[in-house]
Amino acid sequence: MFAITKDNFRALGVVMLLGFSSGLPLSLSGATLQARMTTDGIALDQIGWITLVGLPYTLKFLWAPFLDRWRWPFLGRRRSWMLVTQVLTLVLIWSLGQADTSRPEESIAFWALLLALASATQDIVVDAYRTDILSPTVRGLGASSAMLGYRLAMLCAGAVALGMAAAWGWATTYEVMALAMGVGIMGTLWGKEPESSAWQEHSWQETFTGPWQDFFARSGAWPLLALVVLYKLGDALAFALSSAFLLRGLGFDLVQVGMVNKGVGLGATIAGSFVGGGLMLRWGLFRSLWCLGWIQGLATLSFMGLAAWGHHFTGMVGAVFLENFTSGMGTSAFAALLMSLCSTRYSATQFALLSALAALGRVLIGPFAGVLAQRNGWEVYFLVATLLALPGLVVLWRLRREIGALEQVEP
Repeated sequence: MFAITKDNFRALGVVMLLGFSSGLPLSLSGATLQARMTTDGIALDQIGWITLVGLPYTLKFLWAPFLDRWRWPFLGRRRSWMLVTQVLTLVLIWSLGQADTSRPEESIAFWALLLALASATQDIVVDAYRTDILSPTVRGLGASSAMLGYRLAMLCAGAVALGMAAAWGWATTYEVMALAMGVGIMGTLWGKEPESSAWQEHSWQETFTGPWQDFFARSGAWPLLALVVLYKLGDALAFALSSAFLLRGLGFDLVQVGMVNKGVGLGATIAGSFVGGGLMLRWGLFRSLWCLGWIQGLATLSFMGLAAWGHHFTGMVGAVFLENFTSGMGTSAFAALLMSLCSTRYSATQFALLSALAALGRVLIGPFAGVLAQRNGWEVYFLVATLLALPGLVVLWRLRREIGALEQVEP
């Protein structure tokens, strides 16, 4: 087993704090903002349009090259951008809290869009920093630490914020949430600047073409991209309609589903991610991807068994725990893969592009999921989800030498 050094422990702590500052703004400009507008009596059609402010999170790869090329004159290339975006996010959360909800198409939309832009830009540089600062042996645990911070922030900006709003009002709630961005700022100031992040001058043309040229210069570039899309595809289908399955398919009520999904599911995901990260210390990247890919794929059979069993609360808790636990394990290994595929010179751009590509399968699977469940029933649906894990594992096996090489040298 690899030893975890003092520097690695520090890096893992910093990554957790940065994960918190990444997760906090997402709900405040998304689900929590929708709750605020609903309680303020805003029409549903206007609330629907507000969801478009989330587009920067999908399109962030378009301006990621600027963060690879340009830096502020303090703290280094990565930490300077983190500090600037975190302070800007803090100010925008505060401003969104003071916005006039009687004019959502003007005031709310304006501040929410700016917040999403600042938050998405912070995500770019935080992902790049995590890629640059973590050694290959602890990238799995780094992904777990980031997930822990991220999930805690989502809980804080979700359930906690709603409770605060009921007691103190929305303006005060957003002010407190803005101050909570100090967690990420502490992480930025505590962290070290990656040695590999020193600025290197290159042309604007290379700024946009260099990341792709660098990636496709490696052996097996196209199959690696296919692996990024396919590895979590079966997992994505299993989760795509999980709430609909539990509510409509099995007849559980909202309280039961909410308690199990948000309680048991969240805890299982975090625990699984740390178990997966710990296994990576012993197994390495390829073996972890291979074993955990099989485990997360086969765990989907628990939902298939639940569909055959029917309405059974204990069975539902067990299936949700198992699916989320194994998904968390696989996610740690997959995040480590994405980091390993990035060159430190272009890590902001390449990670943004690869993560967008990884999300492509989850986005496109939605319409197919509904048709499949409607026409064939839930047992067939989860059987197909299990089988969809196989293409990614086949590609992974063909790339075992290339993945093994990533464990030996920095990309």
